[in-house]
Amino acid sequence: MCLGIPGEVLEILPDRPDLAKVDVSGVRRNINVGLLGDDSPVPGEWVLIHVGFALSKIDEQEARAVLELLEDIGKAYTDELEALQESRIE
Repeated sequence: MCLGIPGEVLEILPDRPDLAKVDVSGVRRNINVGLLGDDSPVPGEWVLIHVGFALSKIDEQEARAVLELLEDIGKAYTDELEALQESRIE
């Protein structure tokens, strides 16, 4: 199962504007925001993440609803978080 997980943008890396540090349920990782093109997120905004890439920006209300749904799903969400913890984009 492939999931898109909401993450809150904490910062855009100053030396790599195509990378952002995000928080996903307490896990902080760098993700690639290059697919968003000219609509790059800013700190405080939410993005939908899949395999280390931001696919789209979403609002906070939608992000919280998706996180709640994912937490209810259980194992698929846990597996995706574990994969995120193991990933490294630098």
